[in-house]
Amino acid sequence: MKPHPHTAGDWQSRWRELVQSVVRVRTGRGEQQLLESLAHPAEPTVVAFVNAHAMNSAAVSRNFFEALLSADILLRDGIGMAILLRLLHQVPGRNLNGTDLIPQILKLYAGRPIALFGTQEPYLRRARHRVMNKLAPGSCCMTTHGFCEVEDYIRLAATHKPSLIVLGMGMPRQEEVARVLRAAVGYPCLIVCGGAIIDFIGGRTSRAPAWIRTARLEWLYRLALEPKRLFRRYVIGNPLFLVRAVSFAATSIRQGEGAAT
Repeated sequence: MKPHPHTAGDWQSRWRELVQSVVRVRTGRGEQQLLESLAHPAEPTVVAFVNAHAMNSAAVSRNFFEALLSADILLRDGIGMAILLRLLHQVPGRNLNGTDLIPQILKLYAGRPIALFGTQEPYLRRARHRVMNKLAPGSCCMTTHGFCEVEDYIRLAATHKPSLIVLGMGMPRQEEVARVLRAAVGYPCLIVCGGAIIDFIGGRTSRAPAWIRTARLEWLYRLALEPKRLFRRYVIGNPLFLVRAVSFAATSIRQGEGAAT
């Protein structure tokens, strides 16, 4: 019998699949090789990021879990995932969060068409200006807000054929849109699930100072800036993630799976 979507065994099986699928990059050279591979995809390719919020969402939503798992490349994002992997006696590797990695990807696509799907004006317009003038000079950059129907994104991609599509719609919508886009576009392109990246590029949200990022407390900085929107994600979600992580690790180690790579 198929387990109920909210049973412990079901969410733990989802977590197990995600943990096994996350790419762990251990060195700076490995990160550079990853970026080089993303610069020239041979087919429509989806990159998504797995953080504590994604794991919590996957625990309660099978649709989101399936959309996230369908990505071609899943990258480890944030201290929460590092804690989980260490509980499993695994090496977490480098923190490949989208806020730092996606601007590097954009630079690799300079001179090629780029699409930004997400957020709203005026931040979308500002993000477009920064991409075209600083991050990817020589690129044409088409944009639209993050509240369209999926068919609209498919039509825009088919018309403009961007080499890089950055989705800034937040979880779970961007992962679901990415899955449909990849199936619909008929040419090689990179589709990146970027969360709040367009807001960062467009100046709607500021990055934490370097010392806060070094201390791995950027989530606390963002919570201070947007307490109403991020309260559930961080104040409720982070402790819930830790409880789940301890339970998952205990079960995995007891079953002899903790050190699997």
